[in-house]
Amino acid sequence: MKKIIKTDEEWQNQLSPEAYNVARKHGTERAFSGEYASFKGEGIYTCICCDTPLFDSRNKYDSGSGWPSYDQPITPEALIENRDNSHGMVRVEVLCATCDAHLGHVFPDGPKTTGLRYCINSVCLNFKPQKKES
Repeated sequence: MKKIIKTDEEWQNQLSPEAYNVARKHGTERAFSGEYASFKGEGIYTCICCDTPLFDSRNKYDSGSGWPSYDQPITPEALIENRDNSHGMVRVEVLCATCDAHLGHVFPDGPKTTGLRYCINSVCLNFKPQKKES
């Protein structure tokens, strides 16, 4: 997989101010404010920065957290995980493996299938609907 590297100026020109703040500056959106928090469409969620497929809607569930939650990524190689000690907490940050966009965090309190909860900012995602077979 080829790494996508751009300057801050290039990212700012490509993204909305909120998406830039969250994806490139490690911010977060307010709980229950994101477009995909309660969205139920069938398809694939991709990175807002580089369009890399990240999550399948079949792995999305309502965690009650206010952010879209998934029990696993589309492939293990799609994400990078880093230790995050910010805000007086120890968490595991989730980044897009292709462009290093900050997506959110993963927690060990997910459903029994994997035990994981990938808590992802909606503003860091695009949604591609699943094509209906005819």
